[in-house]
Amino acid sequence: MDRTILKSQLEKYRTPYEEESAFIDSFIELTNDPLAYRRERLEGHFTASAWVVNRRRTHTLLTLHRKLGRWLQLGGHADGDENLIEVALKEAREESGLKSLELVDSTIFDLDKHIIPERPHVPEHFHYDVRYILEADINEPLHISDESISLAWITFDSVVDMIGYNPSILRMLEKTSKSEIVL
Repeated sequence: MDRTILKSQLEKYRTPYEEESAFIDSFIELTNDPLAYRRERLEGHFTASAWVVNRRRTHTLLTLHRKLGRWLQLGGHADGDENLIEVALKEAREESGLKSLELVDSTIFDLDKHIIPERPHVPEHFHYDVRYILEADINEPLHISDESISLAWITFDSVVDMIGYNPSILRMLEKTSKSEIVL
């Protein structure tokens, strides 16, 4: 995958969720920027996330993010890599230690454009997050990375209690519940 394939996937991407539809055009536009995949693009850049679920579709793997202090899906910066599927897989492996991770589908699962707060030496900026659905063995041991405070498999029924209100995670949860993607 490269920016040409991503742009094509974005142009074909359809979602019934208004909040997600609202920023598809800005994702498409970003694919034209030479710095789109680099943190050096200070106003915002591509990131990739992995919505990790177990094979039975009863749990999702979330991380308590060290810098943001919130429960989130696994993922991170592209750092110049235009293959966002590989970025999502790499980040998920690094942040969880899971070796059983498998890509369920190479199409985009979800999109989210969100603001990242200012930190020392890093101005407030946007993450243009492209998300893919992955499966993993729920019984495989987890290994917490330096980027996380905690990792946990959360039952779909408990996600709201664990994370509170996070519309993008709730949207991915709803998509998973409606999904017919089963291996």
